[in-house]
Amino acid sequence: MGTAFNVIIIGAIAWFLFQRFVPAKGIKNINTSELKAQLSNKGSKQFIDVRTPNEYRGNHIKEFKNIPLFELHKRAQELSKDEEVFVICQSGMRSSKASKSLKKLGFKEVANVKGGMSAWHN
Repeated sequence: MGTAFNVIIIGAIAWFLFQRFVPAKGIKNINTSELKAQLSNKGSKQFIDVRTPNEYRGNHIKEFKNIPLFELHKRAQELSKDEEVFVICQSGMRSSKASKSLKKLGFKEVANVKGGMSAWHN
């Protein structure tokens, strides 16, 4: 009995970790070098920073609009679902979560910036 319970617990933990760290289908993960190329070749693209307003004020990339993660769901209508959205945060965790939320809301092209502002070098 105890062994079956352990297998179920380990399976649940493995599934949780898989869901948490494997990129969601349809979300592109890019590094900061790829982001720089996107910024210089703008076209019809949107750039959002999902950090808190305080973090954003402290340091941000000028092309990025601040829509904190906790406000994203109610402010998503400020973005076009037909234009690619690039999402950044401090380390890449919140932006990954935001990217998944945007996909669920029907955004066609979403890119998460791996490493976030921590990896950004002007």
